Amino acid sequence: MNWSFIPQYLPYFNDGLIMTLIISIFVVFFGAILGTILALGKISRHWFFRWPANIYIEVFRGTPMLVQITIGFLLLGNVFKGSPLQLGILSEPINSVIAGIIILVLNSGAYVAEIVRAGISSIPKGQTEAAYSLGIKPTQTMLSVILPQAIRNILPALGNEFVTIIKDSSLLSTIGVIELYSGGQTVISSTYISLEPLLLVAGYYFVVTFVTTRLLALLEKRYAKGLVK
Repeated sequence: MNWSFIPQYLPYFNDGLIMTLIISIFVVFFGAILGTILALGKISRHWFFRWPANIYIEVFRGTPMLVQITIGFLLLGNVFKGSPLQLGILSEPINSVIAGIIILVLNSGAYVAEIVRAGISSIPKGQTEAAYSLGIKPTQTMLSVILPQAIRNILPALGNEFVTIIKDSSLLSTIGVIELYSGGQTVISSTYISLEPLLLVAGYYFVVTFVTTRLLALLEKRYAKGLVK
């Protein structure tokens, strides 16, 4: 096997990994916020909150992410024009990066919404009734009583969503974002070596996702022991 490209082209993989992690962190953070809002809308008693949330979730869960990314770039690509974002040796088109993050957030929010809704539904109704009997308002009950308990139940699924986003961010290469996978593709086109760069990309993804899942498992154990309040 030919690994002679590593000394010269390793920065493409390292900087591509940094971009992948930056994108994933933004997507998970804002996707969790959006998903929580959508979940609350879906379980709302009012149809004007429930129907839009249901439609949104069904549309984004029922269409391929690649199609969503392409449509999103066509709609948003000309909105966020600006100087390229320099990340190490990579020059990132800022419009593609922002448009890609937005579309991934919108997609992730739909999946997180179902995760949060399931977590809320797993909390016994007696918790809500007890809070109401103490005079706690519905909004405060949800924020202070139900959601903190639901987090413990939804944490594993949210961790899986984070891992999924790390891997699915490679789809942004189709709109010009240079992340880990497209960094590897750049090396392939420059060296005409195909297999080894892809194996190195796969190794990077495996290490990141493995470490992430292990850290999340430790956090779940802390929740189970009641150490995280």
